Amino acid sequence: MIPATIFLTFLFASPASAELRLCNKTDSQVGIAVGYRSKVEWSTEGWWNLPANSCETLIPGQLASRFYYIYAIDYDQGGEWGGRAFMCTREKEFTIAGIADCVARGYERTGFFEIDTGEQRSWTVQLTEPVQQGTGGR
Repeated sequence: MIPATIFLTFLFASPASAELRLCNKTDSQVGIAVGYRSKVEWSTEGWWNLPANSCETLIPGQLASRFYYIYAIDYDQGGEWGGRAFMCTREKEFTIAGIADCVARGYERTGFFEIDTGEQRSWTVQLTEPVQQGTGGR
């Protein structure tokens, strides 16, 4: 099983639709978790289940932070989109405050990839499959 790779396309939405959106541009259903800085601490939430070729708003309203973190699982083909920013998750639906000591607190420690919004009010992330094995999407 070859892990899925990630290709990100960032689109700036109009001010009326300020939000963090994720579009699943694959032929598989994917599960999405997001990490973000709340007013008090880092938090993680999941799971959004996105059918193939669909989009979902993960964080509605004007974005309050510059950095957000995403982890995704391809339910149909296997593989994942992840990174080096470790945060807490669990198998069932969750909202978890704090990102330290995940395992000691009964959660899984999962690597998320970073989204730098450049302090834009809206941001869209697109997950795609590679055009060819071993290459990024186009």
